[in-house]
Amino acid sequence: MTGNQLRAARALLGWSQAQVAEASGLSIPTIKRAEGSGNLTASADAIDRIKKALEASGVVFISPNGGGAGVRLRVRED
Repeated sequence: MTGNQLRAARALLGWSQAQVAEASGLSIPTIKRAEGSGNLTASADAIDRIKKALEASGVVFISPNGGGAGVRLRVRED
């Protein structure tokens, strides 16, 4: 998990840092620290809460698999 992935996930949803903060129950400064400059500087608990909030909204985190880490939106099944 990287700060870049968190920023990209937020962008896919069209969310502001305030919306991520509200969804995860964290403060905006914590979201800013988590997104940082590519390095995760927030606590492991904070990162987990942010990740869970983003995943609950449809984001899928892609682990580095030779092509680098990334994010995508889950395909909705109607």
